[in-house]
Amino acid sequence: MHEILEKIRKIGIVPVVALDDAKDALPLAEALQQGGLPCAEITFRTQAAEEAIRLISRECPEMLVGAGTVLTTEQADRAAAAGAEFLVSPGFNPRVVKHCVKKGILITPGCSTPSDIEQALENGLDVVKFFPAEPSGGLKMIQALAAPYGQVRFMPTGGIHPENAREYLRCSRVLACGGSWMVKSELVKTGAFDKIRQLSQEAAQIVKECRG
Repeated sequence: MHEILEKIRKIGIVPVVALDDAKDALPLAEALQQGGLPCAEITFRTQAAEEAIRLISRECPEMLVGAGTVLTTEQADRAAAAGAEFLVSPGFNPRVVKHCVKKGILITPGCSTPSDIEQALENGLDVVKFFPAEPSGGLKMIQALAAPYGQVRFMPTGGIHPENAREYLRCSRVLACGGSWMVKSELVKTGAFDKIRQLSQEAAQIVKECRG
């Protein structure tokens, strides 16, 4: 398995965060690290995303930082240049995936159907994002999709929270879960980094309970 994917597997829960102001990037990274989740998927939905990734990559080398909601090849290049170690997209865009594979950029595209998964396999990928997880059928759908594709692992994101994270993490075909409950926008905007650290600690404990 790719070294970065192995790191993600060990962390177990990937915080998915949208930052409106890059000044919040380093306090956020510190809170996540102290809470036991040294990882962040910074979504490219805001203007601050690129600079936030650059700051965390430069100032917090022990943090695993990636870019989420990557929709174009141009965004993929910008994210990678800023220091993103992995990219995540909500759906399977053949052009973006082929571009990343050609450039050696790790990408985990969103897949929710057998056709999506087969496109991923065709491009040499065996880890995919399952999105939106809960609306798409949750763990039962993952188990159904996993059956004919023995080598594929999933990163469910969308509707994951402390009450259902355990059932996902106990599934051997789930690499890790993506979640935003510990990094909600209002917590970041109000500077509630102590709360983010607490919620991260609780999330890390869930991973420990499920995986040891």
